[in-house]
Amino acid sequence: MIESINNEKIIKYSKLKQKKYRDESSLFIVEGKHLVEEAKKHDLVVEEFILNENISESAMKKLSNLDNPNEYLAIVKKIESRDIKGNVLIVDGIQDPGNLGTIIRSSVAFNIDTIILSNDTVDQYNDKVIRASEGMIFNINIIKGDLKGIIPTLNMDIYGTNVINGESLDDINISSPYAIIVGNEGAGVSPEISKLINKNIYINMNDKCESLNVGVATSIILYEVERKIRHDK
Repeated sequence: MIESINNEKIIKYSKLKQKKYRDESSLFIVEGKHLVEEAKKHDLVVEEFILNENISESAMKKLSNLDNPNEYLAIVKKIESRDIKGNVLIVDGIQDPGNLGTIIRSSVAFNIDTIILSNDTVDQYNDKVIRASEGMIFNINIIKGDLKGIIPTLNMDIYGTNVINGESLDDINISSPYAIIVGNEGAGVSPEISKLINKNIYINMNDKCESLNVGVATSIILYEVERKIRHDK
């Protein structure tokens, strides 16, 4: 059992709380039995720690991102990205890890094959993103890169999310494969990326609500688009 917080492994792995070391090592931390099991299904676990079985409480606290560490924690290899295919969600500059986690989870639920993240979007291996995704990060292709270079290579319609010059989701006709772009919590889709959009879409709401959280809005859009595609088959 590892008992000391000064153990060589504990010192090394605790650095994975920082993006710099996650990038250098291509490893990240997952916590909780469900997330550890999801990582195991994809053969990504490098080392597993179980509280009071092979690691002490003090050493687990050193590794954990939580105030009250879970019983299960694993060191996991980053997920290799693959070629883009199927339906695509493009994420431009989202900063809140909870929002990104929600978007990943909803993307899996509503048949998105690939998520493309802009370079300035929050790290998908941030612990809060991982937890908010409920393990769905292991079930979807995620690519991070320069959107200006990637979007023009996509052979599909590109839909933005903007009320101005947009079409209501109620009226839109959309078919697979498609790409939808969602933007930053405050600024929306950046002007340079907006130039690459074929058509804007928006969610009809009553006048009492000016806007929705981007995670919620994305989930509604993906659900509605998937519903329309299923209905048209």
